[in-house]
Amino acid sequence: MAFRDDCENVVDIQGLWHVYQPMGEVALKNVDLTIKKGDFVALIGQNGSGKTTLIKHMNGLLKATKGTVMVGGEHVKDQLVSDMARYIGYVFQNPAHQIFSDSVEAEIAFGPKNLGYPPEEVAKLVDQALQDVNLEKWRTEMPFMLGRGQMQRLAIASILSMKPSVLIIDEPTTGLDWRECIRVMNLVKKLNDDGHTIIMTTHSMNLVSLYAKRVVVLRFGEKISDGTVDEVFKQTEILKTA
Repeated sequence: MAFRDDCENVVDIQGLWHVYQPMGEVALKNVDLTIKKGDFVALIGQNGSGKTTLIKHMNGLLKATKGTVMVGGEHVKDQLVSDMARYIGYVFQNPAHQIFSDSVEAEIAFGPKNLGYPPEEVAKLVDQALQDVNLEKWRTEMPFMLGRGQMQRLAIASILSMKPSVLIIDEPTTGLDWRECIRVMNLVKKLNDDGHTIIMTTHSMNLVSLYAKRVVVLRFGEKISDGTVDEVFKQTEILKTA
């Protein structure tokens, strides 16, 4: 197994259905979605539209009921979640659900250590990630002593240290004031400018308009619109239904 960094379509989803068992709730209905290398995609839609269900198929946290999901040229169904972390990183909506170590640097080091990087390389990756998220001064602090925005940046850093090509970020600005929102989103934009593919779920249309290159709209588990920010935002009747 080898994910291809040169793969033009980093995510290629065809005819994806997901049914939650045992209740039989249909969360995704025949979704087709292709995401290209270097894209910055915002997934939008009401709560229950299928956004989080969709992104959890991209890193193997959920398996398709029907349809195919390919990431980096590989079928997700054949991969371990731990192996996929080398290629596609997932930042949870609530960083408290992701963070568990007793120091900032230990949190960032956990991923590359478990991927088998040698100690010297782990140290370099930690230093670089701390610099990327501007948390160098807090490297020895306990993560849960940080502010909400700092914890969000730490969660991003803990994924960056594993050097993924693709970053999935679920509602990155939940609970942040506007200043911290902009700080986190400027970080995400810089990562995109540096070559990372970004897939973000959000309810903030302001942030979509400021940062995303492309918008995908979901409603009741179906994809109802897909295009540039300008193209999608002009579809006012469709947006009202979503």
